[in-house]
Amino acid sequence: MQTALPQSLLQTTAGQEADSILRACVHCGFCIATCPTYQLLGDELDGPRGRIYLIKQVLEGKPATRLTQRHLDRCLTCRACETTCPSGVHYSRLLDIGRERVEQQVQRTFWQRLQRPLLRRLLPYPERFAMMLRLGRWLSPLLSEKVRAKVPPAQNPGSVDSGPHTRHMLLLDGCAHSVATPNTNAAARRLLDRLGIGLISPRGQGCCGAVSQHLAAPEEARSFIRRNIDAWWPHIKQGAEAIVVSASGCGVQVKDYGYLMQDDAAYAAKAARVAELARDISEVLAAEDLSALDVDTSQRVAFHSPCTLQHGQQLNGVVEGLLQKAGFQLAGVQEAHLCCGSAGTYSILQSALSQQLLENKLRHLQAEQPDVIATANVGCQLHLQSGTAIPVKHWVELLDGNLQ
Repeated sequence: MQTALPQSLLQTTAGQEADSILRACVHCGFCIATCPTYQLLGDELDGPRGRIYLIKQVLEGKPATRLTQRHLDRCLTCRACETTCPSGVHYSRLLDIGRERVEQQVQRTFWQRLQRPLLRRLLPYPERFAMMLRLGRWLSPLLSEKVRAKVPPAQNPGSVDSGPHTRHMLLLDGCAHSVATPNTNAAARRLLDRLGIGLISPRGQGCCGAVSQHLAAPEEARSFIRRNIDAWWPHIKQGAEAIVVSASGCGVQVKDYGYLMQDDAAYAAKAARVAELARDISEVLAAEDLSALDVDTSQRVAFHSPCTLQHGQQLNGVVEGLLQKAGFQLAGVQEAHLCCGSAGTYSILQSALSQQLLENKLRHLQAEQPDVIATANVGCQLHLQSGTAIPVKHWVELLDGNLQ
């Protein structure tokens, strides 16, 4: 694709990267075939190719409009288009650049100006989110059935009887993840404990920064990144093997730290090292001998691979392989590459589209009547559970909760 970005923009890192990404696109349209929003809406501007043209026009100097903003807002950032693209177009990075530029030009509605900052001030902070969750549970009898389904019940993660460890890794506790689904990290701790691996949760760590990043607040995201690096760095210097992330949405963000901090002289090298050490929990377990785990595999499992796992981290098939190796029978799932509609804050900000995607996803997941639905990300887990009576769990719970 030919470009005509102004020199002032080309002198910046973002401008140079945007120009390179735009030039890599060959207009082939393969991305449209796997774009969830294009499949729902049938509008070229609600597919990756159309959004790329919109971003290109804005970067070349054409004023952005509220319509431009709407089409970019509708993107899930699922990155299915990146998996499909034969030219290796880094669409998600271009989208971040485009969204930030449009955010500077187009004033949002009053409700959006209230809602989006509120999400950024609530979700990344466990104490605040926990308070709101407790309030939601307390008010549950007064809520409509639809709203009540979105309030996750309290979990009892149980104890972790930690033994001696010859190996140590760091664990990102997460923000909403640690509050809404604490069973996941507890299960991860117990599993790795049995393998002789201790997980350390450094004081001072917090949100990975993904909420701010995807709501066009990149500097706010970088402040979260710096905080995490500062918390992790002493342990990295002491030889921590990896940074384990059990929420795939957080995992793809941490693996992008090197890119996101490339212009920060004080943190660029550290961020690159952190990105190298980041591991989804599936990568850690796939490298270990799990034969000693005595697992009850009587449940039939339908696995939903989150977009952040299969497209963002390119780990499609890893979890499925671990579950099959453990002895679980996996149900077939049609259109497994498509998003469930959670996508971070998308289920809140684009609820109508999100609900359509949820219904489509659940239809495929439930087609073979599984006993349980498993996934690898907190957002997907809560979103899916809001629409089905079948238990939805993080897949590590299946290995931990059924240990004999």
